Amino acid sequence: MQDWKEQNKTGSGCDMDGKAVMLGLLARSLARGDTSAPLAVRLCRACVEILQADGGALTLSSTTPERLTVSTSNGNSARFEDLQEVLGEGPGQVAYTEGRTVIEVVDGSDSARFPVFSDLAEGITGPVTLFAVPMRPAGQTLGVLTLYTVRGPLAHGIEDAQFLADAVGAALLGDPDSVDALAFPTWPERARVHQATGMVVAQLGVAPEDALALLRATAYAESQTLDQVTETIITGRLNFARHDDLTDGIVSHETPGNEET
Repeated sequence: MQDWKEQNKTGSGCDMDGKAVMLGLLARSLARGDTSAPLAVRLCRACVEILQADGGALTLSSTTPERLTVSTSNGNSARFEDLQEVLGEGPGQVAYTEGRTVIEVVDGSDSARFPVFSDLAEGITGPVTLFAVPMRPAGQTLGVLTLYTVRGPLAHGIEDAQFLADAVGAALLGDPDSVDALAFPTWPERARVHQATGMVVAQLGVAPEDALALLRATAYAESQTLDQVTETIITGRLNFARHDDLTDGIVSHETPGNEET
């Protein structure tokens, strides 16, 4: 098997022939896909197909604490992204903040860079390799293409994957309405997360970044997704300003409209 970590150190872009090949593969994959699906969905599926991964996700980020997964190819990909959202750690986080490809081999070894994430990720698929490739079409990272494989390396090199990620990023920049058109029940809708974050800010008087961190911590502590915690905030079942919520368990079992006075 090729040493992908070593290949990742060898350069930052494929040659003209490689670019032509990748663009051709992308065009053919999009042509074969469901043209009624949103562009982000088709681009995500194309990346998985071209690189022969077992699954993948496209994540956009306009500011460091804010992440929006616009497409996942299957349930496992969604669960990997949800883990990173809840934990605030993982290869996608580093790929975005440092603008470089991050390869994480999850195999139960003690050398994992993200021990909590790796431990939980292995519980999803067993041993797996994750490739987090930043999308930086204009030189600035706007998101991450994350792929995973349980069968071996990707079908193309890291430089080809980087070019493909940049091409996909450019396509998404040219299609700003595609994000608003997506609705994946496996991923928290960003508007609802913003609403819940604002409610926590009002309840506790903390900064938005701290409120979001609290939501993530709650999700991890309760073994829930961020979307589930968001729902408890919005419906009033969880209110951090209520004494009972903080002392009798994180999530209150009260129903909206029946709170004690």
